[in-house]
Amino acid sequence: MYLEYFGLTRRTFDKDIKAHELFPSGNSVELENRLKYLLTLKGIGLITGDVGSGKTTICRKVISELHSGLYKVFYVSLTTGNVMDVYKSIAWEMGLSTERSLSTLYKAIKDEIQRLCLEAKQQPILIIDEAQYLRNEILTNLRLLTNYEMDSKNRLCLILIGQAELRRRLTMGVHEPLWQRIVVNYHLSGLQQNELLNYLEHHLKLAGTERKIFEPSAVEAIFQATNGLPRKVNLLAHYTLNAVVLGVGNSANSDHVRQAHDEIS
Repeated sequence: MYLEYFGLTRRTFDKDIKAHELFPSGNSVELENRLKYLLTLKGIGLITGDVGSGKTTICRKVISELHSGLYKVFYVSLTTGNVMDVYKSIAWEMGLSTERSLSTLYKAIKDEIQRLCLEAKQQPILIIDEAQYLRNEILTNLRLLTNYEMDSKNRLCLILIGQAELRRRLTMGVHEPLWQRIVVNYHLSGLQQNELLNYLEHHLKLAGTERKIFEPSAVEAIFQATNGLPRKVNLLAHYTLNAVVLGVGNSANSDHVRQAHDEIS
């Protein structure tokens, strides 16, 4: 509705943003740096954050910048099944046959990790998204994938991405062996209040305008309603611009934000 009204060339707050176009907030840059450090250690990383904080998006940005000849990335988001289901998902991502025996499947995955490291000279990276849904026995088995007792070097970089409850679960005694193996542990918060205006204007610039559309009162109202979580900010800002158009205004104020919030609540 508002593209022509504001002279924009594309949807302003769309989720399908390219990796290099992401807004470099303080928290997102910190997460990027920690992920890059994790890749040098080749260990286990735990990345948590609220829904809509952008944790998966930032991980994908870091992965997209890796040399494809040096790294092999496997991404799994099916995490609600049993151990066999998750192992089959990993095997499928690796291009392996999904064996019926759990022990055979486990060996096949371990052998492929070794092959990538020793023969292909590639660093395997396994990303498990929505990991808060993993059963306890699955978390234990994933840790075992990183065990290479005859080799002092880590071969598999395992990244667990999930909501805050995953962190709470992993601090329980039953997961102590896994918790002790985590070398990078980061919880991603939303945008800081002093970053929000720059975030909004960054997205407007990507869409083709440098107009100051969001008034200070609108920025304040958006932050209070979203706690700075990018996904919530994007949705509310989108409907706020629609409210400006419907009111035939030139800029967005707190009244427009309240109208937008009422519409999506």
